[in-house]
Amino acid sequence: MLDRIDVDTTDRVALLVRGVLQRRGIVGPVEHDGDLRAAGLSSLDIVNLMLTVESEFAVAIPERDMTPANFRSIARIAALLRDLVPSVAD
Repeated sequence: MLDRIDVDTTDRVALLVRGVLQRRGIVGPVEHDGDLRAAGLSSLDIVNLMLTVESEFAVAIPERDMTPANFRSIARIAALLRDLVPSVAD
């Protein structure tokens, strides 16, 4: 069973991703483990998503963690946040 805070974090990330997709005119469901590039996000969209995640969660993502792999899916972004912000995982 998922921790409630984990679900909230994943849901918040999902909302951010949907916002980026909608701004691009892309609608439709995105699975939490679905590839965001395949869903239609460009490299620039991923960078904007990184900045949005930093702002939404009040966290500075270290440069070493700003990789395509860490922003491949909603689930991976949520996992990164759990690694960076211990209170997210508690």
